[in-house]
Amino acid sequence: MRVEKRRTTGRIPLTLLTVVVLLNSACATQPDKRPVKVFILAGQSNMQGQGKIKLDPNRNQGKGSLEYLVKDPATAERFNHIVDEKGQWLVREDVWIWYLGRKGGLTVGYGAKNDRIGPEFQFGHVMGGYLDNQVLLIKTAWGGKSLAVDFRPPSSGGEVGPYYTEMLNHIRDVLANLQEHFGDYDGRGYEIAGFGWHQGWNDGCNVDHTDQYEKNLANFIRDIRKELGVKNLPFVIADSGFGGRSQKVARRLKIMQAQAAVSHYKEFKGNVVCVETRDFFRPPEVSPSRQGYHWNSNAETYFLIGDSMARAMKKLCEKQQEHLIAPTPAR
Repeated sequence: MRVEKRRTTGRIPLTLLTVVVLLNSACATQPDKRPVKVFILAGQSNMQGQGKIKLDPNRNQGKGSLEYLVKDPATAERFNHIVDEKGQWLVREDVWIWYLGRKGGLTVGYGAKNDRIGPEFQFGHVMGGYLDNQVLLIKTAWGGKSLAVDFRPPSSGGEVGPYYTEMLNHIRDVLANLQEHFGDYDGRGYEIAGFGWHQGWNDGCNVDHTDQYEKNLANFIRDIRKELGVKNLPFVIADSGFGGRSQKVARRLKIMQAQAAVSHYKEFKGNVVCVETRDFFRPPEVSPSRQGYHWNSNAETYFLIGDSMARAMKKLCEKQQEHLIAPTPAR
């Protein structure tokens, strides 16, 4: 399939927040322009994304690839927003993405490799359709990284994770150089609007790291908000549900329990959500690979994870608006 660029229209507008957090304040003085809404997506290999794009007829007739899902009558309707009438991949110019130097309008190919998709794909489609603002996804994800070591937050003590630091450096660099990265940026400023996290495999390989996970994740959320200067920044966790409902490994189950537990902390009520992903697991027989830890490379799985994360993010954004735009008490 070829990629066709098209500016999408017909998006549902989002009422501007009464108080907009604009880190690029020098460019935020133009009231007729909505700021760019920035969403950060971070994690390890499953946030990188291993969903196969191209149909391989020699592997399960191509089942589980994005191309198969677009062509299969059983799923075509759900996926028709990602292609044009000729079946060519679209590029959303209203949704930008930056992923470790790869950048442009949202389309296929921003997974771990150019022939893969990750959660960013449908996440961007949903948020682009929801918001009237220009959307920017900043994805910082690397394979084989743990929260206990690689992304270790400062509040957990010990040595700060090198990828925690690198993640923040990338975010700050992109936001400081929006015009350089995206030529259509017109100086309207930006708002860091949400953070998505999909990670957990490496911590589940070590008993001590598994035991630390809940504490480390809670500290990670607190520290990220402090670093970015956004109190109660909406935060969505996609749990480590690979293996589906048949997952029996105690360490894997404990990681998922920790991810869910953090979302129920009193301080995180209404601003942190953990989405269940186990029902998105597809067996090898209908997938491009047998890599269970990579969701068997199934594009539908990564599509559904991104969709679930985005829908949860929308609800958090709406709750934030309700809090900021409170009715004036009667006198």
